[in-house]
Amino acid sequence: MRHYAIGDIHGQDGLLAAAHALIAEDRARTGDAAAPVVHIGDLVDRGPTSAQVIARLIAGQAAGAPWIVLKGNHDLLFQRWLEDPFARHPMLRAEMSWTHPRVGGLTTLRSYGVMAEEDRPLAALHAEALAAIPQAHRDWLAALPLSYAAGELFFAHAGVRPGVAFAAQVEDDLLWIRGDFLEDPREHGALVIHGHSHIDRATHYGNRLNLDSSAGYGGPVSAAVIEGRQAWLLTPEGRVLLG
Repeated sequence: MRHYAIGDIHGQDGLLAAAHALIAEDRARTGDAAAPVVHIGDLVDRGPTSAQVIARLIAGQAAGAPWIVLKGNHDLLFQRWLEDPFARHPMLRAEMSWTHPRVGGLTTLRSYGVMAEEDRPLAALHAEALAAIPQAHRDWLAALPLSYAAGELFFAHAGVRPGVAFAAQVEDDLLWIRGDFLEDPREHGALVIHGHSHIDRATHYGNRLNLDSSAGYGGPVSAAVIEGRQAWLLTPEGRVLLG
C-alpha cells in the first residue's frame, strides 16, 4: 500500500502547501487519490505561520482529505502551555520553556495575533492567547494521535524505544527520543518513519526514514512517498529515491 508522509513543518504554511502540491502531482501520475498522507508532527513553533498550518490541516481533514496528523513534541508543548503556562515539561532543560526563543513558542502566539514579547508578564500573555486561539484549534491539538501503524510501516514524530513493542511505546519516547533510537541499527519490525532530529536532507537508513529536513532552521518541508519499504523524496522534477 502506498503512503505519503510530510516531515516537520514548524510554522511554515507556504512550505506545507508546496508539499501538498507535490503529493497532488504524484497522485496524478499514479492515479492514486486515496493513499493516506501522514504528517509527522511539529506543526508549530519557530516559523511565522503556525496558526495557518493548523487551520489548513483542520480544513483539509474536515473536507475529507485522507490526512493523518501526528503530535510532535512542539505541538505537545503548545497544548500544555495553553493548559498551564507555569508548568514545566520534564523533557525540557530547567532553564527552558515553550516561550524561550530557542523553542519558538512566541512566534506561534504571534501567528494568532497575540502581542508576544519576551518580557511580557506570563499571566497576561496567557490570557490574551486563550482569547485569541480558537477552542477548535486547542481541542484538535489535544486529540492528535502519537503514532500510526500500517503494515510494514510505523510512523511517530521522534521514533521508538528499540526493543519495545510498538503497542507498548510511551509518549516521552514517541515524541522526544533521540540517541538511543538514532544510533541503533537493529530492525524494529517495521520501517519507522519519523522526524524530530533535524538533518540537511531526508534520509533512509534501512530501519528508519528521517523526514525532518530542518524546516525549523530555514530548510524545506520534505514530502515523501513510501511503497513497501522503499521511499522517494518528492521534488518539482519528480521522485528521487531515498537510500
